[in-house]
Amino acid sequence: MLINSIKTEILTAVGAACQNRFGQKPEALKLGYPPQVELGDFTVECFPLAKQFRQNPARIAQAIAAEIEPSESIQWVKAVGPYLNVKIYNHVLFGGVCDEIVRQGERLGNTDIGQGQRVMVEYLSPNTNKPLHLGHIRNGVLGMGVSNLLEATGYTVIKANLVNDRGVHICKSMLAWQKWGNGGTPEKISTKGDHFVGNWYVRYAQEEDKHPDLEQETQTMLRKWESGDSETLKLWEMMNGWVYDGFAETYQKLGLEFDAFYYESQTYNLGKDLIQTGLEKGAFGVAEDGAVIAQLPVDEFGTQRDGSQKVETLLRSDGTSVYITQDLGTAKMKFDEHQLDSSIYVVGSEQNYHFQCLFKLLDMLGFEWAPECYHLSYGMVNLPEGRMKSREGTVIDADDLIEEMFQLAADEIRQRDSEGELSDEEVQKRAFAIGMAAIKFYLLRVRPELTINFDPKESISFDGFTGPYCQYAYARCASILRRAQTQDLTTVEPDFSLLGNEEELQLIRALIQFPEVVEEAARDLSPARVCNHLFIVAQNVNQFYHKHPVLSAESPLLIKARLALINASAAVIKKALALLGIETLEEM
Repeated sequence: MLINSIKTEILTAVGAACQNRFGQKPEALKLGYPPQVELGDFTVECFPLAKQFRQNPARIAQAIAAEIEPSESIQWVKAVGPYLNVKIYNHVLFGGVCDEIVRQGERLGNTDIGQGQRVMVEYLSPNTNKPLHLGHIRNGVLGMGVSNLLEATGYTVIKANLVNDRGVHICKSMLAWQKWGNGGTPEKISTKGDHFVGNWYVRYAQEEDKHPDLEQETQTMLRKWESGDSETLKLWEMMNGWVYDGFAETYQKLGLEFDAFYYESQTYNLGKDLIQTGLEKGAFGVAEDGAVIAQLPVDEFGTQRDGSQKVETLLRSDGTSVYITQDLGTAKMKFDEHQLDSSIYVVGSEQNYHFQCLFKLLDMLGFEWAPECYHLSYGMVNLPEGRMKSREGTVIDADDLIEEMFQLAADEIRQRDSEGELSDEEVQKRAFAIGMAAIKFYLLRVRPELTINFDPKESISFDGFTGPYCQYAYARCASILRRAQTQDLTTVEPDFSLLGNEEELQLIRALIQFPEVVEEAARDLSPARVCNHLFIVAQNVNQFYHKHPVLSAESPLLIKARLALINASAAVIKKALALLGIETLEEM
């Protein structure tokens, strides 16, 4: 890569200068970017060299600058305090970067740092007793974004979905339908299957206080399920089938894809077997009431309020499983089936303690890969009325939110299309793409661990730190490139030495930094880094073409150079949006 070769040339030149001036090679060099583009294209911090060479870092910078001569790439080197600023010739910088971006194509921004590593990203993990909600959308787009980043950096990624398809909460929907459903089906009332089943979960919550015996009936149903009662299994399969059909529609809308599905109903027995193994090894024990428990190390988990050692229940006293039972089984199954090097769990922060326990239990069972399990914890999504709850039926369903965002986008498009030139089909196409961009970008633009206050109207804005704003920047670039085709420029070669004003330098720097941002985002498992940098690129390209004419520039040589910069910018914006799971639009 040209930029890497330029960076290498700079570091090599600095190393040689240190050898000449101080008699030894530098132990550590850090290459960065000056705060203002007029100060240069790259900078080398001399603070790390002060200890090695026992001199003031500003003097070190001056000494090194005096040693480095200009080259075919390096125009000048200047010492500015403790920094060594380097300017690359504009024709090398702009021409090389623009050509390289076009040449890389779909591999733009990709690296191979994860080559040979197999990682599973488990995300979404819905319950089959209700439809997906806004919190699931954050989980899903975060999991997909992290998967995309890891794939872009060379990892082999297996995207997995663990479906919580059994347990007390599932039996509540089943029992409510059995009691009050009167044989109803989603088809009979033209309702998505997941919403239909979710309504019965809400009905159970509404009847709970009136009928105290419901809780015992639910436990009885769960025991019947675990014992293989045919009627209970038949009801379970039918209602889960309705939910899966509904989920599939929502997955498609959100663009969520999975390479592997795991079901709690298929893994909890393996979890029980592992717990039995743990008992036999002495890793686990039995409580007075007969429940199987694990005593957690005090140095990692602390103590209970009374000073006693904390314990984790692995099986209830009646032998039924708990949530962590199936997680143990699923973890082993994942590593066995896919020969994983690591496993990432994308789950909300309310489960932090659960995963701390899970990973410790896997370690206690002796699995060497236990340290390679990682919980990517993320914050909740809040609405004006507060944190979401599903039992009361006050949750914002994913399908409802998607429809709301579609309508908001469609209204904005029609308002901008005052002449009514767009067909209804085109409005719908654009509205869906813009609505989904609004949701995904808004949920990904903050670090995963932070709580989000979701504002639909703010997220759909064409101005500011939003997905539609970045889509619009791409569409403007695409428009300029289309209009350029009407000009007779085929025989004109760009003169990149004509570029170099402040806006052009700001833009080319943002393009140069893109691969670094992708690598950092993958390392931190944080698509927010891509969102922030994408916004910077979009701002810079907007400022550039608003201030400087492209198609009406002073000469054909300058027009072609600026078109190349616009083309490279469009490629970076498109790739960044793709990493976030966001579609580009050629026109907006």
